[in-house]
Amino acid sequence: MKRHFLRTIPALIALSVSPLFAAAQAAWPAKPITLVSPYAPGGTTDLLARLLASKLQGVLGQTVIVENKGGAGGNIGTDYVSKSKPDGYTFLVASSGPLVIAPSLYPKLPYQPNTDFTPVAPLASAAFVIAVNPNSGLTSVKDIIAKAKTGNLAFASAGSGTPQHIIGEMFNVQAGVKIQHIPYKGSGPAMNDLVGGQVPMTFENPVPIMPQVKAGKLKVLAVTSAKRSAAFPDIPTVSELGLKGFDAQPWYGVLGPAGVPAEVVDRMNKEIRTILASTDVKARLFALGAEPMDMTPLAFKTFIAADTKKWTAVVKASGATVD
Repeated sequence: MKRHFLRTIPALIALSVSPLFAAAQAAWPAKPITLVSPYAPGGTTDLLARLLASKLQGVLGQTVIVENKGGAGGNIGTDYVSKSKPDGYTFLVASSGPLVIAPSLYPKLPYQPNTDFTPVAPLASAAFVIAVNPNSGLTSVKDIIAKAKTGNLAFASAGSGTPQHIIGEMFNVQAGVKIQHIPYKGSGPAMNDLVGGQVPMTFENPVPIMPQVKAGKLKVLAVTSAKRSAAFPDIPTVSELGLKGFDAQPWYGVLGPAGVPAEVVDRMNKEIRTILASTDVKARLFALGAEPMDMTPLAFKTFIAADTKKWTAVVKASGATVD
């Protein structure tokens, strides 16, 4: 009898602990959640992260914090999340740069994009724009090409390896010119210098650009997608203006470190997709030239893999290097 009783103790303990464990799992989120933006404040990723955070707080019932960890074209913040505890309390809000462009641009990364992350949900895609300072003397894509041929033109980007950088290099290749790349630690700092006239132009997401355009501080010459943006139908494409076939439309999304519990991923995916489908959020994104994306975690993972192949070919063709 004693032996039988001793053998049943582990089973009794397991039965008593299991409901507690299940309750603990079901309690997510039980503390504040951090969304890491791997760029400086003020850029597209930061704006999307803050929009998402404000909406998630209401549906999850917990504080959602946006933490900026800029540097190395987004790689520093991205690496931070890859090494974070996969407990559902730290997520990355990233552009496609550190995930699908960086692997082919940097000889060695501190993280592995295809194994160190858990894809949660995409947020939005946006046709980038070519924007110039009104006092730059650049009034058309032809002006840009002509100025670039003199060897005296530069463009700002959110950092080496970012979509802004690679799209600029794509333009260089197709136009047969060399516009000097000037990397910043995010779109925010780059916008400050563009508006201030320290740099004449940029290839940038319309999210931080359009408010400056409306204020008369910047001018948009073209969009970088194959087709005109539904949000800005009057702005011609780069392809229409002479560089046939030019097409670049990066995206933004949410990922966690590898190993985030499936139930947490599914809940986050569900809430994010509901937020993006809401009328007010769709209107805010559309006004900024961004279009919401809608995918399951598995579909998002497949999409990332396909996009990595696409941008690897683009980087190779452009001959782009890390500045």
